[in-house]
Amino acid sequence: MGIINRTELLELVKKIGLALVRFVSERLPNDKEVVLTAVKKDGSALKFASEESKNDREIVLTAVEKIGWVLQCASDNLRDDKEVVLTAVENRGDALEFASKRLRNDREVVLTAVKKNGSALYYASERLRNDRDVVLEAVKKNRYALEYASERLRNDRDVVLEAVKKDGQALEFASDELKNDREIVLTAIENDGSDLQFYGLALKFASEELRDDREVVLTAVKKNGQALKFASERLRDDEEVVLTAVKKNGQALKFASERLRDDEEVVLTAAKKTGFAVRSDSEELIFCGHALEFASERLRNDEEFIKEIKKEIKKEIKKLIK
Repeated sequence: MGIINRTELLELVKKIGLALVRFVSERLPNDKEVVLTAVKKDGSALKFASEESKNDREIVLTAVEKIGWVLQCASDNLRDDKEVVLTAVENRGDALEFASKRLRNDREVVLTAVKKNGSALYYASERLRNDRDVVLEAVKKNRYALEYASERLRNDRDVVLEAVKKDGQALEFASDELKNDREIVLTAIENDGSDLQFYGLALKFASEELRDDREVVLTAVKKNGQALKFASERLRDDEEVVLTAVKKNGQALKFASERLRDDEEVVLTAAKKTGFAVRSDSEELIFCGHALEFASERLRNDEEFIKEIKKEIKKEIKKLIK
């Protein structure tokens, strides 16, 4: 293959960008037109450019406008350039990580970053993590941002309310005082569940006092039965609370008191909610409830009760079929 001339090289870079950048940087490391062509195609090409190109303002601005995180490839000088950094965080908030210490303490830069990605608050200066307006913007975007706020602002009622409105599980990062604030905890419970894997966790982060508050716990188990797990021992022995929980999620029975796991109405309600086909010891196909495994030994061995469960679950299945 013959040597590619500059014009042909530029055309190839326009077509396939990054694939040729290593070759370009070796052949023409300081050719601004070639490098600009490459970063216009793909901002990540900056990482293969020469040190001189990484210190070229026009090249770096073009690159970070495309892909904010390539700010990390820019020279120290340009990572301290406010326009360059603003352009990067407007594209991707967490590019703030690669800004200079001075600009991570710049209010305009940090506000721009957290409006794009609340978690960028992690990279802000200590001073700005204690700035109420900055933190409010951050928690509006991301529940985890509250974790990075100053201790003072994690005890700020308005800030925490804003965070739990976004996601109830942000309650985890509130001060102990606000974890005992009834309005905040109820708001957290109402807005719990953006992360389905940990659905129902807001009650876990409430104070011990509020986990023993009947209204608070009823609100939580109406939202998700499994929240019963985090209720006080007293309320896990409360028939209305437990029935409400198992009506929502039959498997919540496992968190009920021993007394209520021996209650026929409670167990039947749980089993109806989670019924499916299993084989009995006699190999007959019966309809049982997955929740039954959490019932008392007495009820698990009560043949008449098992027959009643089978009868009720069949009714439920017929309703679903209809």
